[in-house]
Amino acid sequence: MSLHGAEQMAGTEAAEPAEPVEGAEGTEPLRRARERRGRAPRLPRGSRASRPPRPPSRPPREPAPPIELSTRDRHVRGAIAVCAVLLLAFTLNLFLFSPLQHIAQQQIQHNTFRAQLAEGTAPVAEGTFDDVLLRDGEPVAIIEIPQIGVSEVVGEGTSASVLMSGPGHRRDTMLPGQQGVSVVMGRASAYGGPFGNLQELEPGAQIRVITGQGDHVYEVLGVRYAGDPAPPAVKSGEGRLILQSARGLPYAPSGVVWVDAELVTEPQAMGARLTNSLTLPESHRPLATDTSTVWALVFGLQVLVVVELAFVWSLRRIGPRHTWTVFVPVMFFLSLVITDQVVRLLPNLL
Repeated sequence: MSLHGAEQMAGTEAAEPAEPVEGAEGTEPLRRARERRGRAPRLPRGSRASRPPRPPSRPPREPAPPIELSTRDRHVRGAIAVCAVLLLAFTLNLFLFSPLQHIAQQQIQHNTFRAQLAEGTAPVAEGTFDDVLLRDGEPVAIIEIPQIGVSEVVGEGTSASVLMSGPGHRRDTMLPGQQGVSVVMGRASAYGGPFGNLQELEPGAQIRVITGQGDHVYEVLGVRYAGDPAPPAVKSGEGRLILQSARGLPYAPSGVVWVDAELVTEPQAMGARLTNSLTLPESHRPLATDTSTVWALVFGLQVLVVVELAFVWSLRRIGPRHTWTVFVPVMFFLSLVITDQVVRLLPNLL
């Protein structure tokens, strides 16, 4: 072997590390160094490996161009929104809020009349003990009909507004328990529908009425409709109670139902009456409407129109998010007030 070949072999042996001997010092670090050579390089702490993005399932759509509404379109959209709110408020008022209002008013009426009975100041005529004409809605009696589960305070008057609180006593008739004929009217569906089951009363069923003159009991003679013969006229010294309500589908009256009942307890003296059948207002007759508060309906509609114009202006100046947040509660409250006035224009026995 030449001298040059010997030098190359010596250089090669010097470059390659010798195999570690089992148990010799430094074996473990070399083994770990070999393992690191086969691993992927470590990333800096806190960084993530970049992955290729997944292809979209469908190509992205181009953003729709903004819709520019004209002033006329904005007013039309506002009018539709107002009509929708009015319709929703009317439905909630008639089907949800009216029973709650009836319950609250009955509790107030009950407390008032019980206090009058305890003090001996409950009315026994169309006027108070101070000779002041009773206002519409003043409590005059408590009527109980066990067969159909009725226990209601009766107010003076039979207009649609009065019958929102419960049954009403017709002003041109005697008070229950007195000599002569007494008429009490009540709703069949809305505001609790206290007289909705009058047609289920059978002859002989008892009706109890409490007034300022005591406790009175009636027995039902029968149920009749338009065209049916009425019972014989009341004789002197007798008393009769006539209950009236609407007949037909709920919230769609097609006529009036009458229930005649005869007083079986001692009749009381008749109280003074200022109103008679000729002077009784039309709004207090069966299936009549109450137009005494139409001015409130007109005023409410005018306010709603102003709010609608402000709503359209706010959509352009402020933006839809803030506009809807501010105006929806205001429009809904106004809608409840307006629809309450609309309900007063419906038949009073509804």
